Amino acid sequence: MAEDHAIAAGTSTDMPVHDGDESERHEMPRIRLTRGRIIASVVFMVSTVAFLYFVLPKLLGLQKTWNRIQHGDPWWFGLAAVLEGLSFAGYVALFRAVFVRGLSKIGWRESYQITMAGLAATRLLAAAGAGGVALTAWALRRSGMEARVVACRMIAFLVLLYAVYMVSLVIGCLGLYIGVFSGSAPFAATVVPAIFGGTVILLFIGVTLLPRDFERLVVRWTGGGSRLGRGVRRLAAAPATLASGVRTAIDLVRARDPHLLGAIAWWGFDIATLWACFHAFGKAPPGAVIVMAYFIGMLGNTLPLPGGIGGVDGGMIGAFSAFGEPVGDAVVAVLAYRAFAFWLPTLPGAVAYLQLRKTVHQWRAREAPSYS
Repeated sequence: MAEDHAIAAGTSTDMPVHDGDESERHEMPRIRLTRGRIIASVVFMVSTVAFLYFVLPKLLGLQKTWNRIQHGDPWWFGLAAVLEGLSFAGYVALFRAVFVRGLSKIGWRESYQITMAGLAATRLLAAAGAGGVALTAWALRRSGMEARVVACRMIAFLVLLYAVYMVSLVIGCLGLYIGVFSGSAPFAATVVPAIFGGTVILLFIGVTLLPRDFERLVVRWTGGGSRLGRGVRRLAAAPATLASGVRTAIDLVRARDPHLLGAIAWWGFDIATLWACFHAFGKAPPGAVIVMAYFIGMLGNTLPLPGGIGGVDGGMIGAFSAFGEPVGDAVVAVLAYRAFAFWLPTLPGAVAYLQLRKTVHQWRAREAPSYS
């Protein structure tokens, strides 16, 4: 109860993990954007898109099916664009629920800039999402948030976001397998992902069993001043930070902030975009099949590819094929969906990054001492 009141009042319940250097707040994200890396990323994306949109249909003998993408229903495409916009709105709302408590420099405008810039970095950098995390952490540090609080709340944000993913994976896959939901239910595409999701959930629940002063206990047991003690303390910092972030996520749920529904909106409206893209070319598969194929395909985001491009597309198409859906329908629908989910937010994300740099500069200018 005390933690619930602390969250409602805007105070932090985040557990200190390690001493942060105050100068870190003014460091840029450690992402090296060399000319060669930018060129390589652009070449990779262009070549991958060319393969997906022009070569893959021919390899699969889908030339006639592929022509359908030019005649998709504009009404459904318009609905897909609206649904994708609502998905990003949910992401912004979740960001505010986790990171903005009480008085803060971060308003709705700044929240939009940080989240959209972070998503653009995730899509454009081949770092398995690390680029977006680094950019978000940098902006939060510049807003005045302490390093240990940023780390804790970043974990809480990801836990809340991916808790929806894992719970949906377990319920949806098992529901298909035992016949609660309509649709084909191959063992490899239902039970195996359900086991994976359940394992992840149990691991994160288990980490909360660590004592809240776990790091301090480790220092006491090993002797923090010795070389061995310092090394063990650094190793203990990771699980201690993870446990603190998971507990913060649980406390936020107990506080019942309605903005937390943004986690469901982020996934739900994005899946609805895929559903609309299927309808743009004809009939959509059963709802549970769309949801599970979507989540299974999203595992491609773990690959070190810009925005999971290629990995997510292929994963979703393969998942729909495993569920017995026509591959031609899956190809056109998934590639149309990726146009909305990947390409549509990239340009506003790049603009948001430039706006964020200006916002951060204004923050620093206000902090700078004035001399008369």
